[in-house]
Amino acid sequence: MRLHALSLLPLLAALLLVVAPAAGDPGTQKQQVDAKIDHLEDQIERAESVSGTLTSEISAATAVIRSVEDDVSAEEARLDVLEAELAGTQAELDRLTELLAAQTSRLERLRGEHAAAVRRLESRVREIYLQDTPDALSFVFESVSFSDLLDSVEFLNSIGRQDERIAARVGRAKAELAQTRAATVRTRTGVSEAARVIAARTAEQRGIRDRLVASRDALAAARSDKRSTLAGIREDRAEFIAEVEALQRESAALAARIRSAQTGSGGSTGSGVSSSGLIWPVHGPVTSGFGWRWGRMHEGIDIAVPSGTPVVASAAGTVIHAGWLGGYGNLVVVDHGNGLATAYAHNSGFAAGVGQGVAQGQVIAYSGNTGNSSGPHVHFEVRINGAAVDPLGYL
Repeated sequence: MRLHALSLLPLLAALLLVVAPAAGDPGTQKQQVDAKIDHLEDQIERAESVSGTLTSEISAATAVIRSVEDDVSAEEARLDVLEAELAGTQAELDRLTELLAAQTSRLERLRGEHAAAVRRLESRVREIYLQDTPDALSFVFESVSFSDLLDSVEFLNSIGRQDERIAARVGRAKAELAQTRAATVRTRTGVSEAARVIAARTAEQRGIRDRLVASRDALAAARSDKRSTLAGIREDRAEFIAEVEALQRESAALAARIRSAQTGSGGSTGSGVSSSGLIWPVHGPVTSGFGWRWGRMHEGIDIAVPSGTPVVASAAGTVIHAGWLGGYGNLVVVDHGNGLATAYAHNSGFAAGVGQGVAQGQVIAYSGNTGNSSGPHVHFEVRINGAAVDPLGYL
């Protein structure tokens, strides 16, 4: 879409060579400069059209980017909450894992202690009850006194009770720790499941955020490209407009020279006509009027007719130009005297030559599509002392 000034320079250079002013003929020079201006109008129109489109696209992209940025901020806020929740849950899971490891180690130690206590108790029982039954009389006779006898019996019983208490205490501790560990396992399982769910939600949320960020970045890159293109187009347009303005100044200067030449020569031998004395050069619809267009003056009217249509002189006068002239293509200019001249452009052929006197209504050319023309038509101009005026005020 972008117009590149560098790519247009060869075309402009070629145009300048083709329509180089003819020395000593102000009227021809004026028409050549106006042809250059006519050629540039298409470039300006294209630049303005593309510039407007790009400006709209950049505005739309900016609005979308702002909306996506808001969405990104909202999704990042949700992601922050989930990541904080996940971090807390993971910390709790780590704590429970450490606690479970400590409880497992302690439980294993208590199991060993309980087993040892049970073994000691069983050993005591076997020694007392499973070995040969001791002779009760030996306790009696070996005891020094009755008190010693009681102490011996009590000692054996005390050892047995102590072993039982140790075994029972260790057994209770083991059972309690087993219950506690089981509760820890259940709690850790619940926390682990919660961590898994939160992790899945976090991953999903992160994916949503990342997709929005990628979309935002792609839009920003596209907008940057469009801005760069727009800057180049505006630069090209500014160069075209500067060229048009320079050519318009040259056109004005040449118009002054035309007026001077007509004043000095007294004009042609044509009869001269009033503002209502001109006739239409051809009959057809006016497709483009006189006036400002694309930042410049369209100095005539365009009349749509098929190629080969006879073009007649709007009034009697003398042909002062009949030939190719840049963007005008095949151009005929008739001087009617008293500072009035008419021009007929884009012809396919000529029916009159330079210096020939023509009558009003006489065929002087045949319509066509030469020069800067988008289709068969007649570009018709009326000039007073070299300056273009609206032909519709004279037809």
